[in-house]
Amino acid sequence: MKTVNLHLISDSTGETVNTVARASMVQFEGVVANPQIWNLVRSRRRVQEILRSIEEKPGFVLYTLAEESLRKELENGCNELQVPCINVLDPVVAALAAYIGAEVQARPGRQHIMNAEYFNRIEAIHFVLAHDDGQSVHSLNESDVILVGVSRTSKTPICIYLANRGIKAANVPFVPGCPLPQQLFAADMPLIVGLTKDPIQLVDIRKNRLRMLNQDQLTDYVDAETVTQEVGEARRLFTRHNWPVIDVTRRSIEEAAASIIQMLHRWQEDVE
Repeated sequence: MKTVNLHLISDSTGETVNTVARASMVQFEGVVANPQIWNLVRSRRRVQEILRSIEEKPGFVLYTLAEESLRKELENGCNELQVPCINVLDPVVAALAAYIGAEVQARPGRQHIMNAEYFNRIEAIHFVLAHDDGQSVHSLNESDVILVGVSRTSKTPICIYLANRGIKAANVPFVPGCPLPQQLFAADMPLIVGLTKDPIQLVDIRKNRLRMLNQDQLTDYVDAETVTQEVGEARRLFTRHNWPVIDVTRRSIEEAAASIIQMLHRWQEDVE
């Protein structure tokens, strides 16, 4: 395995440059990143500190700095150290500016301004926490999306991901022998999506969960035949109610959420 030093520099939270770095590094087999993360870089002194670190641990530099003087300071320092230094937003921003015909107004952290979109995300996160695992069923119809699935089908993390996109998501567990709340079947505003997973993988995940909690593993919860029946029963329920189904067996949280967002857009268009 080859290790590559990455210096990720931002004048804000660093979310953008970190995402770009991760998305880029996964394209390479046999290469491991050793990220050095520098957030809220807004002074010349801080840039000099970073350059000293780069000199000690040379590596690829990715940055998002809005202040021109700090950009030049970093780029000149990297040139002297003979390390590559790239502003990840420059090509996109330049192309957009040319297309729109507008001047770029560089300002650190501008994407994190507390506008209506920001407060919508916060409200959605509060909604998800209040409607996790079958809670607050009285207000299920206020959801944008309701996820239904057996235990360990990633319902909660998908809901949290959706909340970060400003989507109010609730989740209701399917438990054999336990009736689902009538409020779920009465909900006519939200999109309801069933989540399913390969029973064999589900058993492995549940066993690991019980092991972490130091709980007895001699239970139907991890019995292969019982879990297969449980998944089949849930699938029949989804089919009976014409709920779209997503198999999360080989999907990441992000991929499953992206599919749900596409479904939601189509659902909202049909409703309108």
